[in-house]
Amino acid sequence: MSTELESTRRALREAISQAGRAAELARLLDAAQAKLAAAEQSAEEARTLAEQLSEAEERLEAEQAAADRLRKELAEQRFQAEVANWKLSSIKVARWNRLGDAIKSGKSNPVRLARGLRGAAKPVKRPTAPKRRPVAAAKAKEERPGAAFQATSTTRTLGGASFKLKPFRVPTGPNTRPHLTAAVIADPHVEALLRYEWRQTTGFTPRDFFRVLPLEVPHLLVVESVTQGPWAEEITGEPGEGLRALLAWCAERGIRTVFWHTQGDVAAYAAAAELFEHRFTTDMTVAWPRLQFGVQPRVHNPLPLAGGRIDRVLTLDQLLPGHLSYPDVLTSYRWPAAADCPPGTPQWRLTEIAACGTPIGTEADSRRAHVALRRAYSIGTMSERIDELLDAIGLPSARATLNTSVMLPILDPYLMEHALAQVARQSGVDQLIVIGPPEAELRARDVLPDVEVVYRRPPAGMTEGAMLNAGIDLCEADLVAVMDPRDVYGPHYLSDLRRAFLFSTADIVGKAAFYAHLRKPQATLLKQPDAEYAYLPEIAGATLLARRNALRELGFADLTEGWDEVLMRQCRTDGIKVFSADRFGYVRVRDEDRWLLGAAHLVEYGSAEPHALI
Repeated sequence: MSTELESTRRALREAISQAGRAAELARLLDAAQAKLAAAEQSAEEARTLAEQLSEAEERLEAEQAAADRLRKELAEQRFQAEVANWKLSSIKVARWNRLGDAIKSGKSNPVRLARGLRGAAKPVKRPTAPKRRPVAAAKAKEERPGAAFQATSTTRTLGGASFKLKPFRVPTGPNTRPHLTAAVIADPHVEALLRYEWRQTTGFTPRDFFRVLPLEVPHLLVVESVTQGPWAEEITGEPGEGLRALLAWCAERGIRTVFWHTQGDVAAYAAAAELFEHRFTTDMTVAWPRLQFGVQPRVHNPLPLAGGRIDRVLTLDQLLPGHLSYPDVLTSYRWPAAADCPPGTPQWRLTEIAACGTPIGTEADSRRAHVALRRAYSIGTMSERIDELLDAIGLPSARATLNTSVMLPILDPYLMEHALAQVARQSGVDQLIVIGPPEAELRARDVLPDVEVVYRRPPAGMTEGAMLNAGIDLCEADLVAVMDPRDVYGPHYLSDLRRAFLFSTADIVGKAAFYAHLRKPQATLLKQPDAEYAYLPEIAGATLLARRNALRELGFADLTEGWDEVLMRQCRTDGIKVFSADRFGYVRVRDEDRWLLGAAHLVEYGSAEPHALI
């Protein structure tokens, strides 16, 4: 009896358990059906919105067509008015009309009549008939960064003399983080620093932000302590209703909000800043997290003006008269032989001038200018500053890197120690591909303990080009450098070359201007001193730094001498941009070289390193 009772109890418990599971399944089914119904409703709403969007697009196209018709009609009416005016002017200067006027005005005065008839007899040039001009279509708004941010002032005045400048063309891209969108309220200077760091929305006001921002909902809102424009009154003193409405709109959508104090008394912005999730400042006396200005490589770089520099040292007042817009400031930075800046000049201003390759001081010294440029970038770029900001507010700061693999083909074992020492001097090397004698592997690991070393032993008779072709498939970094075991490379060689990828659009960077040393005559030469910071047909193969994917597609010719010339010809054929950087940090070393003797300037008889390695 007890066994049957226990079996009954177990059956009841299982039934209750199954009933519970069935109830849970029923609940889940109901929830799934509810979600399905909600999804169907959302799909229906999406279809409705799509139909409304389609109708709106059709209406917009119709309105644009109507606007085009109105422009054409207006242009035709203007043309007809010009034709009527031309006909009237032609009638007025016609001889018969002038004779009639002379007779009418001089009929009671013979002297006036004679004078009028003589004047009417003289030929008069008739007005030129008007011509129809093509009606320009309405231009779409340019969305690329920098497209509407170009220099406008092309004339400068010094001591009463006027100088015509060819303005620096502000680049229109690319973005460092195209996956990220930021709504930005900033003065022109800060807007120029930020515009290449993400997809940037600007120009909205307290009255229209709710129409502008939903077109592309941003990931964050950045508001600078602006001093002009429609937002200045909103963020100074008591926060305005427009600012409160903007921040509420962002809060509803989970958009992070950042206030960046860059100028003015922080107390004037304190009340508004408290409404933001995150606050940063450039002021060392304010107890907020620091976010300093940095160099923006896209606009603060040594790319020269088309007309070159003026052969004068200018004071800061001469260099930057007060009426200049910021794009015009970027032109002025590149204009003088040197800029004599007084004590008290803001550090960010000095950094921007130095980053544009302009010597600071009373002399035009290219060596000091290069060191100052290097120091300006080492202080920090805006990409690095925005990395800090994004990390602090919890957004991903992912962007392309400048990680570097070095390929080192060693044909002569006696050059191994020298070659490895040149690589060891470099910073930012992630991987070394060594192709050479067996002892090179262990020695490379000793000399470069923190670098990944990949070794391959070449077959007998393998050319340097074939070594490089085999090595490129082993490279893993985004950039690939080729170094020649015979040559000398300064400690800043790779970091200087990598910098060019921040402001140029080239796939290959190197040096067409460089120093060379010939051992037999003990001569130091300088090749193509005018070939700095320019897109050129070719650079020296021993100075090659390239994007890995571009180099893989190009490949290397199976040659020991001249593989770089073949590579450069292929670049010209394929339309791949090649950029020549500065002349410093590298010395080509040969016993003798007739080609160099005929194509370079003699610097002195002696070592090249004091000239090149700074």
